[in-house]
Parts: sequence; C-alpha cells; structure tokens
Amino acid sequence: MKKSAQIVWFKRDLRTADHAPLIAAAQLGTPIIPLYVVEPQYWRQPTASRRHWHFIHDCLIDLDKELTSLGQPLIVKVGETLEVLKSLCTDYSIAAIHTFEETGNRWTYERDIAVRNFCTETNIELYEYPSNGIVRKLRSRDEWSKIRNARMLQKILARPKRITSLADCKSEHLPKKDAAMFGSAFIGEVQKGGREAAVTDLRSFLNHRSHAYLKNISAPHLSEVYCSRLSTHLTWGTLSVREVVQSITKRQAQLSSNEKKTFSRNLVAFKSRLAWRCHFIQKLEDQPEIEMYCMHPAFEGLRPNDCDESHFMAWSTGFTGYPFIDACMRNLVAGGWITFRMRAMLVSFASYQLWIDWRITGDYLAQIFTDYEPGIHYSQLQMQSGVTGINAMRVYNPIKQSIEHDPSGIFIRKWVPELIDVPNEFIHEPWKQKKTLLDNSEFLPSEGYPKPIVNQEIAARLAKQRIMEIRKGNNFKDTATSVFLKLGSRKMSARKRSKPKDRDLGQLSLF
Repeated sequence: MKKSAQIVWFKRDLRTADHAPLIAAAQLGTPIIPLYVVEPQYWRQPTASRRHWHFIHDCLIDLDKELTSLGQPLIVKVGETLEVLKSLCTDYSIAAIHTFEETGNRWTYERDIAVRNFCTETNIELYEYPSNGIVRKLRSRDEWSKIRNARMLQKILARPKRITSLADCKSEHLPKKDAAMFGSAFIGEVQKGGREAAVTDLRSFLNHRSHAYLKNISAPHLSEVYCSRLSTHLTWGTLSVREVVQSITKRQAQLSSNEKKTFSRNLVAFKSRLAWRCHFIQKLEDQPEIEMYCMHPAFEGLRPNDCDESHFMAWSTGFTGYPFIDACMRNLVAGGWITFRMRAMLVSFASYQLWIDWRITGDYLAQIFTDYEPGIHYSQLQMQSGVTGINAMRVYNPIKQSIEHDPSGIFIRKWVPELIDVPNEFIHEPWKQKKTLLDNSEFLPSEGYPKPIVNQEIAARLAKQRIMEIRKGNNFKDTATSVFLKLGSRKMSARKRSKPKDRDLGQLSLF
C-alpha cells in the first residue's frame, strides 16, 4: 500500500517563515514532501540566466537547512514539473499539493495551468495561496489597494516547529552553479542569496543604510549602498513583502527623537515603494498578455520586430559613445543591479534614441537583472517605451542625466576607463574635446572609445513625433481609458480619472 503524503511545492518562495502553504500542510499532520523542481525547459527560456541560478542556488542551500531542522530535508528533482508529479504519484498516495499563486511569465503561467489540469484529472487537491499583495481574479482595480493593505496587516506566520517526514523520499543532487543547463558561462558578480543574507540585508538597511536612502536613490555610485538591495530577495521569496512592511513599522516605532529626523521620511518613502511593487505585479496578474503585447494595441508594429544589430550590440555592451549610458550598462552587466532611474534611462535610450522594440531589450535585461520580476519588468519596459497609452512619454536625455547624477564623472571613469584622462568639462560629452592653443590634447575616438552612435537629440525628437502621431489617432483615448480602468493606479481623485495617467515612482527604484 502506498504511503500517504502531501506536497509543498516551492517556486519563488524560498523560505519557511510567513509561508502559508507550508504552515497549512504541517497542521494536517501527514508526511510532507517539500519539493523544488529544477525545470530544464524553464532554463532554456530567453529570460533565464546563470546569474539567476547562482542566487537561487544559495537560496536552496539555506532552505534545505531550514527544512532539515524541521525534520524533513528539501526534496530536489530535476525534470519537468508535470513529469515529476506523475512520478511521485506512482510512489506515493498524494492527497494534496500546497503552493503559492505565482505571477510569473508566460512559461510559468502555462506550466501552472497544466498542473491544475493534472490535479483535477487525478483528484488531487490543489491549494494555491495568495502571494504578497497580489489578488487573483480581482473584480475591479478599485478594490485592490484595500485588499493589499489588509493583507500587509495580517499576522506574520511563524514557521512550523516540526513537519512529519517521509524518510524514503530521496532528493536528487542539487545541480551545481556551473552546470551546463543554466546557459553560457557566467561573468560578473551575483548578490548573495538565501534567507540568512536576506535578513542581514533587511536589518542593515532598516538600522543603518536607510538614513540616506532618498538622498542617494538616483546616485549610481552610492545607490547600491543606500538602497535596500532587497529586490532580489523579494523576487525569489527569501522574504515576504509583509515581513518587510511590518519590519519597517517596528523600526519606525523604535526610532529615537534624533533618529526620526534622518530615518522617518526615508522609511515612509520605502514603504510606499513596496506598495508600488505590488501594484505593478498586479498588472501582469490582471493581464498576462502585457509580457507579449503593448498595453495599448495602437502601438503594435510601432517599432520593427528586428533592430539594427550594431545599435543593440553597442547598447547591450556599453559602447554607444554616450559615457553615462555606457557606464550604467557596464555596471549593470558586471553586478546584476543598478538603481531604477538608470534602468529607466537605459530602456528609454534603447526605445527612443535607438528605436529598439521593448521586447528585444526586455529579454536581454531579464537575464542581466538578478532581481528579474516579470510583473515589474514588463510594466516598466512598456512605460519607459511609451506604449501603455496611460503614461506620459519620459525620454531621458543621457547628457542631462550624466551632469545631474555624476557631475564629476566619478562613476563614468570607474566603468569607462577609456575616459579616465578626459577633463571634467568634457567627461559627459568627450567628443567636444578639441585642441586649443593652450592645450594640445584632443579626445580621439580611435583610442578605444566610440563616437556617439546616433545624434540623441534628433533621434529622440523623431521618436516622440512618431508616438504623438499615434496618440492623436481615432479612438486612441477611448482605448486608453479602458487600459487605465483595468491596470491604472487609483491614487488620484475621481475627477482626474477621466484623464488616464499612472505614476512612475519606479518600482525598481526600490532597490
């Protein structure tokens, strides 16, 4: 006779605290298979990368330690989830599967549908629990904020004290970080993953680094220190949003009179960005098609399906001839993270000045971002490319951004060493450096740094003209209103809702 068991299926929720599926399964008392499936087909998707796996690998090591302390180690299987579940059903009598709802990309969406169908066919109970502030089958966007905020106030679930083990269920070896399955050889740094690192980063931010959060949120050479760096932990679920929100509240209550002067405003701002994080992910939950199609259909076909390969290569490797653009891209490629304003600028430059479709840049950036979160990713790609129909065009001038956020060229010289000897007055526009009677030096592109690949002012002006022509089209506003009613922010008065707009606080600025 087969042994009875339940499965707790871990996906982007790699922790044991505040974990509703694990708690619910543990309370039933029957043996638990805590399952993580390494899915080869997922790792062949154009958005997946070895960088992600490096972080996940750290998380799984920590998760296994936590589960082992509860009495049952993590069970790792390599294969497609449906086949893994079928195999487990052959060996055990699976009564139920407990898991979080996942708002992922198209591939995970279709995988989850296949699992639901399998459970229906085999009479296995499938319990899917709400994840963070995302509301599945939301009836109206007007209701979302209230539901989300109520969830953030709910008690954080303590991890179970013990779970019933299934001693004869064996785990496969966890694939190594350098396994061929995870794509090409990795070059660069990866933020440390796992629950222990997540808690350390959270405490460090709340107790120390957050005092200068707003001051340095857009400073590329300082933001990686003073921003929270929690985005990757939230993406892969080593922390829940609710844990972070309630930790902020506790920290606010502990502030002394002197600390309130420096910490209070920063913590309030950060908490609001956590709400915006959920807001953007809810867009993808409500309309999964935004991964593939423009929110406003009038923009379909605006940019070509392919692009100038030389432009894409220059942008993706940091050789556009615009120092600040190139410094930001090289920094991002090297470390897997950069602050939101710089992400927005990189996408804007590719979309407007280089006229590259957001779907092309999106796949590349998904691989580079350690914190690739589909709900934020596609919403922001479309916003910064001007194809939502409910947002103002935000065309970043890379020279203006450079002067504002790196006035002395410290960041540029670090990441574009070809310009290390260029004087400050020319660091933002090195092509303007010419010989004079008093200075015999001249910046020569042949010395290793290219001239600008486009005239950014002319290219941006032409791009805006093209988009404005579409916005003036018949029925554009009616469709935009429909987009807003389904996906737009409700943080405005009812009077203003007749003019659909959204906010660009930059969920990725979060972090």
